[in-house]
Amino acid sequence: MNDTGGGAAPHSYEDAVERLEAIIVRLDSGKAELRETLELCREGKGLVEYCKAELDAVSGELERLDLDELVRKLEAGAGEESAGSEAGG
Repeated sequence: MNDTGGGAAPHSYEDAVERLEAIIVRLDSGKAELRETLELCREGKGLVEYCKAELDAVSGELERLDLDELVRKLEAGAGEESAGSEAGG
């Protein structure tokens, strides 16, 4: 699905972040040769894209959950108002 460069696709968001951290450490060390740097950058780009897709998916799901909760609260509030007006009428 998502290409993570030379590495295997991560099993989870946390795995991807851990690998990104390792790539950053390697690049920051200044010890990576030119071709390795290129491969690490490619892999890192794929991992960032994977992480973004995961965050977008989770964010969308959280928004749906919040909307569902809001609907429940509104419906519960409307039910209480109807019951109150019937009792007072």
